[in-house]
Amino acid sequence: MLKRIISGICLVAIAVPSLYFGGWLLYAVCLMVALIGNFELLRVTNLQKTPLGICAYAATIAYFISLNIAEHRYTTLILVLTFLVMMSVYVFTFPKYKAENVMWAFFGIIYVTVMIAYIYETRMSDNGIFIVWLIFIASWGNDTFAYFTGVCIGKHKMAPVLSPKKSVEGAIGGVIGATILGAVYGALVSSKMAGVIDNSSVAFAVASLAGALLSIVGDLAASAIKRNYNVKDYGTLIPGHGGIMDRFDSVIFTAPVVYWAIILLNSIGL
Repeated sequence: MLKRIISGICLVAIAVPSLYFGGWLLYAVCLMVALIGNFELLRVTNLQKTPLGICAYAATIAYFISLNIAEHRYTTLILVLTFLVMMSVYVFTFPKYKAENVMWAFFGIIYVTVMIAYIYETRMSDNGIFIVWLIFIASWGNDTFAYFTGVCIGKHKMAPVLSPKKSVEGAIGGVIGATILGAVYGALVSSKMAGVIDNSSVAFAVASLAGALLSIVGDLAASAIKRNYNVKDYGTLIPGHGGIMDRFDSVIFTAPVVYWAIILLNSIGL
């Protein structure tokens, strides 16, 4: 537990200044998280040091570079080129790799790189300095409320095979708690969002609700992958937590949800 607490403090010490200052600091942190996350995911199937793995790392770097070029004009091109290169590796080294190896390596780019990049994209959007915190309010807020609700009144198992300790009551408590936190946070920054989002308290509550719901899926998805491959943790980089993928499993899903939820809610004038 002590290791977990110390690691948590270190993560917060890195996350807070990165999110606050944004720019190249957050860019570098997100890129590093994406690269390590890809490495951990590839290691599950022993692809981390193969040509397919190298393609994934190169694609991650290229994708992040594209985020600052011509308003994401080349992001789709990078994904297509990466797939073509991976398929070329597959056919010219056949039968060294199986089709599922290519699928797994490409899957990691979408699952980790593209999703993590939304943290940076959210921060660099209009008023992103206020919106980006909602990603973590929805994800970690949900985790915290779900834990305490589950401990207090949890009775019905939500996913007994994937995560025996998670309960339906805990999930409901987590989503409600994250939604309330989003509403309170929206009210606190409402003066900063004037002219951008008319009712930031409601918009942030809805975005946090959506983010919390998907964070549950993200958490269980990471667990499902580990169960499929009989892996306890994705890594040991963060003592007490496991690897990057163990700590960011829910954030990976929450980041794009919050990003697009705010855009869509703003477009309908909520």
